[in-house]
Amino acid sequence: MTMDSTRPSSNPHLAEKALALGGFAIGTTEFVIMGLMQRIATDYGIAVQDVGLAISAYALGVVVGAPLISAIGARIPRRRLLIGLMVMFAASNLLTLLAPSFYGFVALRFFAGLPHGVYLGVAALVAANVAEPHERGRAVGRVLVGLTLAILAGAPLATWVGSLLGWKAAFVMVGALGLCTALLVRLWVPVQPANEGASLRSELSAITKPRVLYTLAVACVGFAGMFSVFSYAMPTLTHQAGMPEALGPLVLAVFGVGAVIGNYAGGRLADANQSLAIGGALVWAALCQLGFFLAADQIWSGMLFVGLVGTCGALVPPLQTRLMDVAGEAQTMAATLNHAAFNIANGLGAWLGGMAVTVGLGWSATGLVGMAMALGGLVIFLVALARERATQVPA
Repeated sequence: MTMDSTRPSSNPHLAEKALALGGFAIGTTEFVIMGLMQRIATDYGIAVQDVGLAISAYALGVVVGAPLISAIGARIPRRRLLIGLMVMFAASNLLTLLAPSFYGFVALRFFAGLPHGVYLGVAALVAANVAEPHERGRAVGRVLVGLTLAILAGAPLATWVGSLLGWKAAFVMVGALGLCTALLVRLWVPVQPANEGASLRSELSAITKPRVLYTLAVACVGFAGMFSVFSYAMPTLTHQAGMPEALGPLVLAVFGVGAVIGNYAGGRLADANQSLAIGGALVWAALCQLGFFLAADQIWSGMLFVGLVGTCGALVPPLQTRLMDVAGEAQTMAATLNHAAFNIANGLGAWLGGMAVTVGLGWSATGLVGMAMALGGLVIFLVALARERATQVPA
């Protein structure tokens, strides 16, 4: 494994905070649009469901940007790359003020998604590099907590700003967070030299490594279940449990609290035993999502399990550190592809959950879909471990 050897001359926790702020900005822009759909539709004179095109465009940007930018930027010093990504992210959000039409806005959402996976992947690499070896998982978790805090606080705050000052103000706020991140990364993140041995071929080699592909498959399948439940949590509790719509923000907050707890636990478990952390997180996810299916007839029990489903984010830190360990020379590509995989999981989980509701299985059937996806991810992971043992490759 090739890591930058430079250690920080400043407090590594300040570096982690700067990197986490970028994750907070990214998570806020990803989720805030869901709270502003009606306002965007009214402003552009389109149907509310058509705003979903902007959400899809962002996800497509993530999937396209992860391999493309990581391959191009593999030889750029990581701090400089992070700053450039945040400037690009900030500009894409700030330019929303000038979007002449809905399709112009959609194009900007695509460009805003391009840095998403690369930033988070490289930030995780930097955090792991500046941390002590026995704290790599926790360092990655502390950086990625920005994403979960965005669900808990960033998206609701930006939604409120958009409601008060006009929906475009929410994206201006996110752009300002991006610029602030770029400044703090410059001030607090230590210089890490470029990987001179990196090349387009070496980075693309990540997608040919079986251990990398198995790990990405676990992320795509095993994590999809959480999004199956989360995407439909509010309509499930509204239609099936009779929850007042006014409690909708509380559902989001409960999920966010669970996600923060899961992220913290996942980082610590990754440092203790990486393979056990991944397998345990998948089993836990299956149980929580089954619990949601059984509990969703009642408001408060259903909301409790929404929070427990949020804790399934414990899967993220151990998967991220595993990719760093199995990627060989293709560190940047593997780390960023993980976040592309999570976005695929997002789309896959939402689609399968919607299909379950459409065919008449009931709103809470998303929990059964989630359980099946978590168990599917577990099967993939066990196959990967068995293959590693058979070929005498350490897990």
